[in-house]
Amino acid sequence: MVTAPTTRDTFDSTLRSARSTVSFRETLNLALDSFRASKTRFLLTMLGMVIGSAAIVLVATVGLTGQQYAHDTIAGLGPNKVEMQYSGGEVMGPDNVSTPDYMTRDDMKAVDDQIPGIVASSPMLEYHDRIAIGNGTSKDVMLLGVSAQYKQVRNLKVLSGRFFDDEDAETHAHVAVVVYNMARELFGSDSAAIGRTVSLRGIPFTVIGVFKESIDTFGNSEISEHTMLVPYEVARYFTGSDTIKEIFFSMSTPSEVEPAAARITQIIHDRHRNTSVYKAQTLTDILHTLDKVTRMLTIVMLLASLITLIVAGVGIMNSMLANVQSRIKEIGIRKALGATSREIRLQFLTESVFLSLSGGLIGTVIGLALPLSVGFFTDFSVPVNLWSAVIALLTSVIVGVIFGTLPANRAARLDPVTTLKYE
Repeated sequence: MVTAPTTRDTFDSTLRSARSTVSFRETLNLALDSFRASKTRFLLTMLGMVIGSAAIVLVATVGLTGQQYAHDTIAGLGPNKVEMQYSGGEVMGPDNVSTPDYMTRDDMKAVDDQIPGIVASSPMLEYHDRIAIGNGTSKDVMLLGVSAQYKQVRNLKVLSGRFFDDEDAETHAHVAVVVYNMARELFGSDSAAIGRTVSLRGIPFTVIGVFKESIDTFGNSEISEHTMLVPYEVARYFTGSDTIKEIFFSMSTPSEVEPAAARITQIIHDRHRNTSVYKAQTLTDILHTLDKVTRMLTIVMLLASLITLIVAGVGIMNSMLANVQSRIKEIGIRKALGATSREIRLQFLTESVFLSLSGGLIGTVIGLALPLSVGFFTDFSVPVNLWSAVIALLTSVIVGVIFGTLPANRAARLDPVTTLKYE
């Protein structure tokens, strides 16, 4: 049995019809018709949104690229490296003679045994002297006694020859790997240095390799322009001691670096006097600082891009005000036919959002296409942040709403009687 509509139901239906006589789909069609009628003007108005949206995406891409480059550069010093350093504290011996409480190879072995995430480790013994280079001349040199794993820990690049291995260390072979600056200065080129002999305190060392750091530290690391790397067991000849001032460790993953640094410090400290000080240096703090710097630069550049969008929004507002002025009679006819002020407002607001969103969509596509094209046509990988595209599109909508509100309200407030008389 079908129940006849009551008077209340009929009134509510009529009221809803009065409030919304035009569907949103029809509003969209009207916006499209308006765009087709003035393509050139709307395209020129849209241009600012295209530039602003593309700028947002490209700025985010540049920020990510800079951040990635900084990470790769810093990681070149040694991926996942933990550098333990002796910083102070002495041991009192006989006759009140104090000696530095340096670390030892036993400390390194204890750390290797107790921390499973370590993939490579190397002691470092430093010794300074002069080497004879022939013709009665000599040159200052820094000799570093390290293990074969030092190459992996410090991410060194061997330009010519090879790095010494565990067998060279076990046999106490008098071999050396020299930094490329020294090789070129002494022998003319990297390849010419291989097989040549360098004498240090009367002991001949055969050059078996030439190396360089993955990034140029300009002498700000333990490696200088005149550095020779020799097996640690051989370097002990010059010091007569098993003490170590620095030990390098390399972890398997970046997330293990900081926990391992704290654990390594604790293990070594427990094996020495309480007054001795040992510090662990990692790249984490540097990377965090670089992240903050690149993030702030990206934010500043994004704010500059937003200025472009604001200018584009003003252009949209001016264009829509001119559009309202040119369509006064149309607005009057629509109101005479029953269109409400809300529908008139929604129509012009929709046109404004359509303009800004269309420009934002085109700009976003351009902003994404440029870095993707670079990655497609070259070997250089450019990171793309998809969130930047979302932000660009949302910003476009917001700009359309904000700068389209004034023209829409002006159109909605027009008096239908006055508009019908407008010429």
